[in-house]
Amino acid sequence: MRELGAFISGQGRMTSATIAVKSPYDGHEVARVARAGKDELFAALDAAAATREPMARMSPNQRAGILEKAAAEVAHRRDELAHLLVEEAGKPLALARVEADRCVETFAESARVARTPHAELLDLEAFPSGAGRMALLRRFPVGVVVGITPFNFPLNLVAHKLGPAVAAGCPIVLKPASQTPSPALVLAEILHNAGLPAGGVNVVPCGGAEAAALLDDARVRLLTFTGSAAVGWHLKQKAWDRKVALELGGNAAVIVEPDAGDLQAVAQRIALGAYSYAGQSCISVQRVLVHHQIAAAFTGAFAAATAAFATGDPAAKETLCGPMITPSDADRIEAWIAETERRGARCLNAKRREGSVVCPVALEGVPDDAPLWCEEAFAPVAVVRPYRDFEEVLALVNDSRFGLQAGVFTRDVEKIQRAFAALEVGAVIQGDIPSWRSDPMPYGGVKQSGVGREGPRFAVEEMTEPRLLVLRRS
Repeated sequence: MRELGAFISGQGRMTSATIAVKSPYDGHEVARVARAGKDELFAALDAAAATREPMARMSPNQRAGILEKAAAEVAHRRDELAHLLVEEAGKPLALARVEADRCVETFAESARVARTPHAELLDLEAFPSGAGRMALLRRFPVGVVVGITPFNFPLNLVAHKLGPAVAAGCPIVLKPASQTPSPALVLAEILHNAGLPAGGVNVVPCGGAEAAALLDDARVRLLTFTGSAAVGWHLKQKAWDRKVALELGGNAAVIVEPDAGDLQAVAQRIALGAYSYAGQSCISVQRVLVHHQIAAAFTGAFAAATAAFATGDPAAKETLCGPMITPSDADRIEAWIAETERRGARCLNAKRREGSVVCPVALEGVPDDAPLWCEEAFAPVAVVRPYRDFEEVLALVNDSRFGLQAGVFTRDVEKIQRAFAALEVGAVIQGDIPSWRSDPMPYGGVKQSGVGREGPRFAVEEMTEPRLLVLRRS
């Protein structure tokens, strides 16, 4: 069993209090990790603050070199890191390996961004007020960053905080999810060994309330949070006088038009987006909107794909849908399904649960005010609903307090452009599921889904501030 300390100022630090990390699949203890208390949290903050100036002075080449070494080390330790995800997150092995590969990509892209710092020369003489002057616009590190990450992508979402922070020259104190702390601690050690100054990255496993206390310190200049909407917006209120980036939840919709193509292939692709990793992704497909002309054929194909979806032990190579992160989460989604059925919805396949593993479920006839339609399920459940015309379905997608991503299966260019203009989301994915993401792209949402964007280039913009130097020509 692993025993890991909090990572503060380049060293692991054990504490009297610990977090027992248990497998979501069978409940056995897989790790024991130090629980950071007030002393450790502020030691981490002190270390980050002391490293602010040294990190800001590092050249883009130095920052990029550290990230490139870290990317190479993550690639070398891919199987080890994937195993951590299987153990602590219950992530199916095939998906865990993909996440490890994406972590390499995130660090590599962060290195590329570090090597291409933004600078712009401005000629101010277009107006009389600017006569004889020009200006240089550059971005500078914002300072100490506090990052908070969720359980579901405990390697790559941590990399999306740490990589841009290094690229921007910002020291960071990161609180990982208590269910999945080990990957973040390993990444911190990797970055330190790659040459990051002690205090440049600090990882403090603890409860959310303890981490929120860090925001009372004026030295913290940016909060970057990925997690639930309720917690994220509360933290934004607490950090009202600081920069805040929030990547929150969603109940992603996908539109299937008559020209979508092979309906069986489309149904299988949507099932992958809905049920992979037990639907525990903020861009997991939750609402499936199908044109009435193809609804019967698609629904049959989707029901079959749902019933056949590979579910069970996350360590098995064929599994794609493993356990819910806790038994209480499995209880919650079972209750949501039962309540929706009592209100007239119909399951398209047999329901089954084994421990914390909830087998995928597709439903139709779900009311607009049922949680499975209007809230974030975060579970292997999808709702199918027919529609008659394109304007109607755009309104159905927008009928949500969330707006993260949406998918549109159509080849009609005009409809694609109309969807792009009308859908209230952070991204529209044509010809694919809303669960698709490439790590360099700007990623984030609107409405209750957050503020700001991730993706290394865009996260670096959040972690830096523009500063203008005005020069006289003579």
